[in-house]
Amino acid sequence: MSNRYIPHTEEDIKAMLEKIGVESIDDLFADIPSEVIFKEEYDIPSSMSEIELRRHFKELADKNENLIVFGGNGVYDHYAPSVIPHLLERSEFYTAYTPYQPEISQGTLQYIFEYQSMICELTGMESTNASMYDGATSAAEAMFMMVASAKKKNRVLISATLPEHVAKVVQTYAKFHGVDLSIIPEKDGVTDLEAMKEMLGAGDVAGVILPSPNRYGIIEDFTGVADTIHAAKGLMAMYVDPSTLAVLRTPAEWGADIACGDGQTLGMPMQFGGPYLGFLACRQSLIRKMPGRVVGVTTDGSGKRCYVLTLQAREQHIRREKATSNICSNQSLMALYATIYLSLLGVKGLREVNTLAADGAHYLYSRLIESGKFHPVFDKPFLKEFVVKTDLDINKVNEHLLRHGIMGGVDLGDGRVMFAVTEKRTREEIDNLITLMLEA
Repeated sequence: MSNRYIPHTEEDIKAMLEKIGVESIDDLFADIPSEVIFKEEYDIPSSMSEIELRRHFKELADKNENLIVFGGNGVYDHYAPSVIPHLLERSEFYTAYTPYQPEISQGTLQYIFEYQSMICELTGMESTNASMYDGATSAAEAMFMMVASAKKKNRVLISATLPEHVAKVVQTYAKFHGVDLSIIPEKDGVTDLEAMKEMLGAGDVAGVILPSPNRYGIIEDFTGVADTIHAAKGLMAMYVDPSTLAVLRTPAEWGADIACGDGQTLGMPMQFGGPYLGFLACRQSLIRKMPGRVVGVTTDGSGKRCYVLTLQAREQHIRREKATSNICSNQSLMALYATIYLSLLGVKGLREVNTLAADGAHYLYSRLIESGKFHPVFDKPFLKEFVVKTDLDINKVNEHLLRHGIMGGVDLGDGRVMFAVTEKRTREEIDNLITLMLEA
């Protein structure tokens, strides 16, 4: 056998090729241009002993820099209690697969149920799934839910103040699924609600997606917006930072029908972009339009409490052609991460996280303005992230900060810089940031 990790015998391969109607493996891949096929020997290093391998990976790990982070733009440096990785890396969690058989998956189903309960409590929604790849894909799925619910309407509005990476993913999904997507313009850093009302007046809008906080860190006021959207026979979805919902109005309190977002802010490490956790929640009346799994609680034949997967008929592993979404997998391990984090912090702890972040962000903002080198851009409320303007060369400043182990603000162009402060940042770190930036 040519490869001991591939179980097919020569007879198996021959039978499969005959069934397909080709004579050889080369014929099977004949459509691939020969110029793109790698024909040389692979440069694979020789084997190593255990101690050599550990040393090699330590050398690679030592190349990573642990920076003091003042950047945000959708990914934030929040603290993760040390107990989380100890629980998360238990083999029964780390290797768990899709809980198709409830009889042997009660542990997995229980923590997913607890996760759903916590997301519902955070957002104020009545139902949630478990879960999505990330925040951007959850926003795209919210778009599909609104179109599916409207039936005869195929137009969705998204605010220009939605985080940029989220908007791009939603636009991509819309393009290839035939959804008519329109952008509500921004005005002074927030959604232009008058423009939104005009767009709703056409009568062809299935729903609207609005952010909280928005791409600039601003907390927008959506008082009465849900009534306006509902009067136009549309649905309202909100893309939210779940960690802020301990202190900000929930989507339900704003009157939204759907809530979506990324759970990275629930203590998940930044990790060069993932893995993250997309959550999607909705009012009970929309649950059959929501993709992904839903875990329910019931009693078995003996009257004992147990957990099951519900509404499986709409999942692609059962009725692929009628699935509400092509997303079938869920970020179960990251859902467990969020569940442990929220269990440890509770309401009081989550509020404290936001209080510390807000205090630090407003302190940094004041110090920047007082320096005379930075100027206000938006006169709007913010929590942990804000935008200022400067004549300084931001690239030069950020390079100087990197040499001192600091990740600076995000360059938005035109002299605008966005800073984020989490509960991890101390006043000494903020003062040092100001000193180094002025020094540069």
